[in-house]
Amino acid sequence: MKRNPVNIIIGLAAFAGISAFVFWLAVDPMKSMDISQPGADNREKGSLVKEIVKIGEKFQLFGESKSNNYTGTWPHFRGQNYDNIVSEKQDLKDSWSDDEPEILWSLELGEGHAGPAVYKGMVYVMDYDEEAREDALRCFSLADGHEIWRRSYGIHVKRNHGMSRTVPAVTEYYVVTIGPRCQVMCVDRKSGDFLWGIDLVEEYGSEIPHWYTAQCPMIDGDKVILAPAGSKLMIAVDIKTGEKLWECPNDIQYKMSHSSIMPMTLNGKHMYVYSADGGICGISAEGDDEGQLVWYCNEWRFSVVAPSPVIFPDGKIFLTAGYGAGGMMIQVIPNGNSFETKVLAQYQPKDGLACEQQTPVYYKGYLYGIMPKDGGAYRNQLVCTTPDNVQQFRWTSGKVSRFGLGPYLIADDKMYILGDDGTLTMVKPDPNKYVQLAQKKLFDGHDAWAPLAIVDGLLLLRDSKTMYCVNISN
Repeated sequence: MKRNPVNIIIGLAAFAGISAFVFWLAVDPMKSMDISQPGADNREKGSLVKEIVKIGEKFQLFGESKSNNYTGTWPHFRGQNYDNIVSEKQDLKDSWSDDEPEILWSLELGEGHAGPAVYKGMVYVMDYDEEAREDALRCFSLADGHEIWRRSYGIHVKRNHGMSRTVPAVTEYYVVTIGPRCQVMCVDRKSGDFLWGIDLVEEYGSEIPHWYTAQCPMIDGDKVILAPAGSKLMIAVDIKTGEKLWECPNDIQYKMSHSSIMPMTLNGKHMYVYSADGGICGISAEGDDEGQLVWYCNEWRFSVVAPSPVIFPDGKIFLTAGYGAGGMMIQVIPNGNSFETKVLAQYQPKDGLACEQQTPVYYKGYLYGIMPKDGGAYRNQLVCTTPDNVQQFRWTSGKVSRFGLGPYLIADDKMYILGDDGTLTMVKPDPNKYVQLAQKKLFDGHDAWAPLAIVDGLLLLRDSKTMYCVNISN
């Protein structure tokens, strides 16, 4: 019998197919594979890629500091006494002609709201270099704005209404900074040599606030005071070595706010006051209980707190914030060896002094501040009031004189207010009436919110991308 070749081919193909199917059923394809266990690859929980930040790793020297006669200092946030009042004698103009005040120099910065600290002719700014992706402490000459050196480290920071927004703290020998993502860095003031660094997120689990940290570091003698508000509420660090001197436990579970630590002395007791996300507290700064929580008040509970506490000699503390928070006055009351707190007033922003970003200034017994956008009829107006009744205004700047979210300070019995758009206004801080001395649009600015600084008759100010040095002296 003659066999058909086509039938033979079909038969072989069918046999091969059946054999392959039987093999597929018989063999376990997972036999040689292991099941992955969580943590077996040493990957951090909840993070696909952990960024390694080497604080202070880079340095650039651009030139030598030119000799000058500048001796003034604005050593940290809110100046020498943490009150936004220039304590050094200044001889400043009472009015401006058409070409005054003169802009002496300007320089480009990364987008942000970081203010300068100034020490003996050198300007220190914590900047963010978006192109290099680096936090950078930049040192400039006050005389001409020339950059002298830069100490930086690589870190990714995305734009979020600006990036860097803190003011360095400076002494004769040291500069201490906090970057947008809570990296603390200490360097030699003159040379820029890196001394030590602390990552508050890494070491204390600090939760970075919305729009990044705005807490400015405090230097108290030979200690750096910081509020991680993570596993520890507040810490003190040896400024020379970076060694931890004490760590205050965070049993009250406060979180980091945009506010900065302020000093307070009541009944001879020196304390550090912090307005956190969750409440306000006082930490002992001396004695056997140094570094311990001595009082706290949970009545002030807002998640976005930018202004710092305004502390009065009698133990009153004024608190304010934006986004509907309004204002509160509390009283810290000594009770034997301890302290108690009492709420004296709490109100909505339209019912009394309130501020959104800037901290009011207490000057010669009166409080001056600019009302927030939700301040009702007084929106964005400068107001004057007293600590005894912050809900009753002595005067306001009126409907035609509004100022936005910009900064303000007092020097030589004059108040300088920077508008969002770069308009500088000079006002006499008179408790009886609003007295505008001069006004000048200095530049076409945008979001000019960074804290001001005045030294040696020079005013340093900035908008979101440019810093200016303005001569306001006689």
